[in-house]
Amino acid sequence: MFGIESYLKFVGMIVVFQCIPGPGTFTILNATARHGVRSGMSAVLGTLSGDFLFMIGAVLGLAAMLAAYPAVLSSLQWLGIGYLFWLGLKLMRRPVAEDGAEAARAHRQWTCFRQAFAVCLTNPKAIAFFVAFFPQFLTAHSQPYTLVVMMAHVSLISLVYQTGLVLVGNVVAVKLSRFQPAHALGRRLVGLGLIGFSLKLAANRR
Repeated sequence: MFGIESYLKFVGMIVVFQCIPGPGTFTILNATARHGVRSGMSAVLGTLSGDFLFMIGAVLGLAAMLAAYPAVLSSLQWLGIGYLFWLGLKLMRRPVAEDGAEAARAHRQWTCFRQAFAVCLTNPKAIAFFVAFFPQFLTAHSQPYTLVVMMAHVSLISLVYQTGLVLVGNVVAVKLSRFQPAHALGRRLVGLGLIGFSLKLAANRR
């Protein structure tokens, strides 16, 4: 279908990839819990934009370029690790009193978009993933538009899954909003998760 070999397997792999928790998941849930559905959806758009850039990069062969210049790739990876650690530490150290004041401010959507976009770009290995992923489902009869269709599938499935994540996360956040200690604990757990991911990435770089 659409020139994609093993179409159902292709869709299934995208779903599995989405269900694996990552820094983007924590960022979306954090934006939703702190500022509501609109900010959560802004974070979703941020992660989708980052993934789209990676897919474009994969199609254009940027992974090969980064492989030819490993110092560039290494610098990007360490920069991403540092950003994840800083963002997680910032969430853990934020005073509880700031939550209510910050949530009352307007124009949070752009901030949430920017943070999610930056978090998504902290893993340049995603380019290599898409480079390895897409060819597995191409056939000898695939047309150039097949890659566009594959990118559209990834974006659409990601949008559906992450929108569900926002809606469910918002319901939970609303129920817990009356319990200030639980709200603060949730924010610190998100921060701890981001720090954990950064440390894991740093360990894998050694």
